[in-house]
Amino acid sequence: MAGLQAGAPTPQSITVHGQSRVLEVGFSDGAVFRIPFELMRIYSPSAEVQGHGPGQEVLQTGKREVGLADLESVGNYAVKPVFTDGHDTGIFSWDLLYELGAKQSELWAEYERRLAAAGVDRDAPMAEKGGHACASH
Repeated sequence: MAGLQAGAPTPQSITVHGQSRVLEVGFSDGAVFRIPFELMRIYSPSAEVQGHGPGQEVLQTGKREVGLADLESVGNYAVKPVFTDGHDTGIFSWDLLYELGAKQSELWAEYERRLAAAGVDRDAPMAEKGGHACASH
């Protein structure tokens, strides 16, 4: 998911809709996705969210109202959102944005399963971070 696959659709337009908290991305294959900031935040490809290996993912909660403070270009292959909760370490490749847009229903369902399994609510505040000293956060 992290890189740009040869022949993969590329963004033709990117629009930040601050009030409705969605990123609208139009791709070269004609697909247009409206990706909620919350979905982007809970599936951020950063080490803070994904961990450093399988089973180390950190379930994100309390992100329903997260906004986008900035959206920075990363070369010609990705963007780096700066979320209003301070999270700014996830780099979203075009492939990842396409996947988030195309698989929204499945990703939301998976998130709800993970919340239920953990016995937490979507709007619960995030638990305090432990003694993790990763420089990538």
